[in-house]
Amino acid sequence: MVTIAVASFVIIIAVAVSGGFRYELRKGIAELSGDIQITSPYMDYIGEEHPVTLGEELESAITALDGVDHIVPAVYRAGIVKAGTNIHGVIFKGIPGGGDSLRVSIPERLASMLGMKPGDRMLTYFIGDKVKARQFTVDSIYEDILGSDDNLVVYLGIEDIRRVNGWGDDKASTIEIILDDKWRSSDRMEYLTDEIGAEILFGEGTDSMIATSAARRYPQIFSWLDLIDFNVLIVLVLMVAVAGFNMISSLLIMLFRNISVIGTLKAMGMTDRQISAVFLRISSSATLKGMLAGNILAFLFCIVQNSTHFIKLDPANYFVSAVPVHLNALQIIGADLLAYVLIMLLMLLPCLFVSRVDPAKTVRVQ
Repeated sequence: MVTIAVASFVIIIAVAVSGGFRYELRKGIAELSGDIQITSPYMDYIGEEHPVTLGEELESAITALDGVDHIVPAVYRAGIVKAGTNIHGVIFKGIPGGGDSLRVSIPERLASMLGMKPGDRMLTYFIGDKVKARQFTVDSIYEDILGSDDNLVVYLGIEDIRRVNGWGDDKASTIEIILDDKWRSSDRMEYLTDEIGAEILFGEGTDSMIATSAARRYPQIFSWLDLIDFNVLIVLVLMVAVAGFNMISSLLIMLFRNISVIGTLKAMGMTDRQISAVFLRISSSATLKGMLAGNILAFLFCIVQNSTHFIKLDPANYFVSAVPVHLNALQIIGADLLAYVLIMLLMLLPCLFVSRVDPAKTVRVQ
């Protein structure tokens, strides 16, 4: 029971941590650039040309697709920020509801490099056909789990950056499509991207737009998530093997200690299958009790980790600052059922011992 409790605890933690990484990174990607982007094929972050406009007919067709949660227009523009003698290149992203006019939210990395805090002024230069300068105020600082020193995104209201580009209210650099969480796997995302691409292709006046999925923009992150899922599968196999072989040892000991009882039961007319069923019920009870204890301990661990984040990670290597956990009831039930079935199948091996017990020899020994 203790062995199974430990194995069950490790399996649930592995599933919860894998789900946590998947949830946090996919959510971070969606917040950074959307799950699917509709852009001009000539889009760049410096110039003011090649905006896109999403017509009402196309917007309605995309919104009606299964898996699409909502659509967000966004305007991107490269800029150079200056604080004292420090300067750094960043990408400005204007989104609806991005804050009050001329107020921005900057990533932690940029705040650390430039020594900035909320309330500080941030002088910015936009390079294009002519240099444009704006004075922004830092409104907040956010944790950029997918950012790097070469990819710093500053958020602001979309109206501010539209004015910098000289665009109207219907223009945007990209149309970002946010999907339901269950549609954020690579395969489903690519399927929806193809569906949206078809809507663009056959729509009127949409020849200058293309659709791209986050799975294609960030292939290394999705490959890393697939590797984590593979590691979880390995953990599941190893833990089931450890728990299963410990249960086999325990059952064999139980069978050896009850050879005379098995012989007597056979002599009284019980079949091998009926005798094996008795020992399997005992094993099943021990397995279920151990799994229940392991599940309870795992849930308590996840609750504590979610509330305190006491196990830290290096964001440079893992994208997040603490071990993420995300409990998915279906995944946990599936892992428990799979582990239980595999352990009980392994229990059939020692039950073969029952068929080798000879009642005549057992009675003579007695």
